[in-house]
Amino acid sequence: MTYILAIDQGTTSSRAIVFNEKGRSCGTGQREFTQHYPDDGWVEHDPEEIWETTLASCREAIEKAGISAGDLAGIGITNQRETTLLWDRQTGKAVYPAIVWQDRRTAEWTAKLKSQGLESTVSKRTGLLLDPYFSGSKLAWILDNVPGVRQRAEAGELAFGTVDTFLLWRLTGGKQHATDATNASRTLLFNIHTQQWDKALLDIFGIPASLLPEVKDTGADFGRCNPELLGAALPIAAMVGDQQGATIGQACFAPGMAKSTYGTGCFVVLNTGREAQTSSHRLLTTVAYRIGGEVTYALEGSIFVAGAAVQWLRDGLKLIGSAAETQALAESVPSANGVYMVPAFTGLGAPYWDPDARGAILGLTRDTGIAHIARATLESVCYQTRDLVEAMIGDGADFSTLRVDGGMVVNNWLVQRLADTLACDCERPLVTETTALGAAYMAGLQLGVYDSLEKIAELWEREALFQPAMKEVDRERRYHGWRQAVERVRSG
Repeated sequence: MTYILAIDQGTTSSRAIVFNEKGRSCGTGQREFTQHYPDDGWVEHDPEEIWETTLASCREAIEKAGISAGDLAGIGITNQRETTLLWDRQTGKAVYPAIVWQDRRTAEWTAKLKSQGLESTVSKRTGLLLDPYFSGSKLAWILDNVPGVRQRAEAGELAFGTVDTFLLWRLTGGKQHATDATNASRTLLFNIHTQQWDKALLDIFGIPASLLPEVKDTGADFGRCNPELLGAALPIAAMVGDQQGATIGQACFAPGMAKSTYGTGCFVVLNTGREAQTSSHRLLTTVAYRIGGEVTYALEGSIFVAGAAVQWLRDGLKLIGSAAETQALAESVPSANGVYMVPAFTGLGAPYWDPDARGAILGLTRDTGIAHIARATLESVCYQTRDLVEAMIGDGADFSTLRVDGGMVVNNWLVQRLADTLACDCERPLVTETTALGAAYMAGLQLGVYDSLEKIAELWEREALFQPAMKEVDRERRYHGWRQAVERVRSG
């Protein structure tokens, strides 16, 4: 049996999974790490904690799989995207905490660029919008606000990367400074048509080109990890952004296929094939994967808060002891009783793109209890997904089926409510850790474990099918209430 180690470095935890060649998990390691909120709308991670939890998770996964590092064919890396790091090329130490994709500190700066009429220039090249979500403005902020950093950057002393690049640097002892096309496509600095860092964009953001990593295919030779870290000099054969990783893990290889992942946030990705389709509904055009120099594109809708809203019920309000309790609470009441939760804790993502919106719970009465709030929180995930699906349908997509994955979809009530809200079938795969699985598949393709995407697609299995059962009149009435609630929290 052939084994591949997938590193899945996420927003709230670092995870590693050993997969066998059939795509089955053989051993998992996971460590949560600290979320830092130093100011309103700011979110940071400690780069050393990211590294330490990743390494510990890898060692745990290998141990639990009952194998040695030498039994692994190689490593694939998938990661929280857009999270921005800048580090010293000599020491590997970051010059500032990692600024997380959820962070909104550059909202005013990106709004200023918009007011200068630069969004169309940026969008045409990157497929993205001028929003604090992406890496470019975060990197510019570090260069402009951390004393001495811009001078060091211009002197060639520093290196920029998203989390994949930082981990690769650490794993290879600084020998490799690289990323892949999926992660590069989320920076606001990469031209998705030419597949190159774009000088015009670097000039807009004030980024020295010397900071940037080499951009490779999603499956590529990314060097070897230092043997003392895991016990063998394993080839690192793939890097892929988490949502593209899930798209691969869900075998959405044909144009028109779509998946939706429910983790900290929620992300719907629709394969558009060789066409970089421009959305007329403020969705993003992104790189789904690049293999052998051939680019497959996708449309993506991004929701900033999904599972994070449940985490807030647990850690912020302390209404629940664990996320698993939400299913029983939601089932314990016949409806949310007119309560809507709009979890705009760090603004609203697609299709609104309102960084200044803030969260609210609306429709509260004396009859409202914890169960209603828990149910409204789960329903907010479904409504936000419908916002994205409606936008994709407006761009010409056909949504008869959606493949769903991520930590939240173990909740049967949630997935059924999702099917009801979207009026489409929702398919849950046998392996729900599709983000890590996609990284393993890409590494396996590069290493010759698989000889084609078609062979990978044959490994996909459905575990459950959820079909819509709600009356249309009820579905539309509830969704109309959601749209009214969203308008209440919009900053405009």
